Amino acid sequence: MINRWLFTQVDNSSLIIFRVFFGFLIASEAIGAIFTGWVTRTLVEPKFTFNFIGLDFLQPLPGNGMYFYFAIMGIFGLLVMIGFKYRWSMIGYTILWAGVYFMQKASYNNHYYLLLLLCIIMCTLPAGNYFSIDVKQNPLLKKIAMPRWCILVIIAQLWIVYTYASVAKLYPDWLDFTVAKNLMAGKANYPIVGDILQEHWTHVFIAYYGILFDLLIVPLLLWKRTRLAAFCFSVFFHLFNSIVFQIGIFPYLSLAFTVFFFSKERVHHLFMRKKEFYNSKEIIIPSYRKFLLPILTIWFVIQILLPLRHWVIPGDVLWTEEGHRMSWRMMLRGRYGTTNFYAVDKNDPKALQKLINKNDYLSKKQLRLVSAKPDAMWQFAQRIKAEYAAKEKDIAIYVRSKVSINGKKYQTLIDPKVDLASASWNYFTTNPWILKYEEKE
Repeated sequence: MINRWLFTQVDNSSLIIFRVFFGFLIASEAIGAIFTGWVTRTLVEPKFTFNFIGLDFLQPLPGNGMYFYFAIMGIFGLLVMIGFKYRWSMIGYTILWAGVYFMQKASYNNHYYLLLLLCIIMCTLPAGNYFSIDVKQNPLLKKIAMPRWCILVIIAQLWIVYTYASVAKLYPDWLDFTVAKNLMAGKANYPIVGDILQEHWTHVFIAYYGILFDLLIVPLLLWKRTRLAAFCFSVFFHLFNSIVFQIGIFPYLSLAFTVFFFSKERVHHLFMRKKEFYNSKEIIIPSYRKFLLPILTIWFVIQILLPLRHWVIPGDVLWTEEGHRMSWRMMLRGRYGTTNFYAVDKNDPKALQKLINKNDYLSKKQLRLVSAKPDAMWQFAQRIKAEYAAKEKDIAIYVRSKVSINGKKYQTLIDPKVDLASASWNYFTTNPWILKYEEKE
């Protein structure tokens, strides 16, 4: 049963055309990051970046190094698109993208995490076995079929992402349209649609369309009778996100995924008519079978459990942010804060608290991060502590922070009596210096 489900050979047109789309899009992501100024704002201008905690060695290359870094990523993406040294090009892009993802949190985006997962998956798929330079150079690599698991793994990954994104929206601030209203408030100056985005009915539509789309899109695409309608809904949804939220390649990448849902015959007819169509449905058990099943099991257990970790961490994840990342909690809250850091010389009993000028250290984007996110506050305190330690000064750092979630009243986030420079960061449980959120009317 498992062998038939995973290893039945199917036509590979969908994977081949997706590789072309995927390569073009990841190349555009890398090259576009240079020309839109994203690399400059996020990785070149700041004095340091807020990496994932524990990965302090990941810092931007000096000088113009990050421009070359992203240019190489762009080249790898183009090589993936044309299928030249496909496997190595895909692995190269994946490693470099992982570096970018874990290097900085000022521009954290769930879509960046999804791209990382997809890159890892694409490294394992036989996407260079047709319509590629690799095949032209070595015709023995040419294949017109692939095992079914290659499609199933992508569909399963997407189903997990969309389902968690939908379930995460089932909380009061989303259901009473507060989040949608706040999201659209900054779009009032958009030409033509700006005023429409401020209407209450628009907020209602966004809130419930978002829940239903994320929950149902994969099942509706899988069912033949609803597939075309679901595709039309998907086009509207992703183009809306692209225009209103301007989130780069990801709406178009999401549309590219639909090639895995349409019939093999339809995809072949639309994109690869000159290719021989495979329809023999052989079951070929590969030599890697004994490795594939454990690897897929481990992968999907992690994908299912990781987004749930905030349920075993005390406190409201919307407030503490503990367990927020890598959990598909997309556009769920507006988070704003004002935070000041004070240094005290531990060796001087008469020392007064000295206000740290954050502008001397942080870019505008980093200032917003440090003003509202507890992990960034902790990292900034560690950075200041290290700077003073280099001058042979032992300091304590105290934080006074007020944070608002979704426009509600500001509350104190960090215990002002705790020396944050000496506090530890707990990855798998709550950090006691983050104060509890108190519901206020």
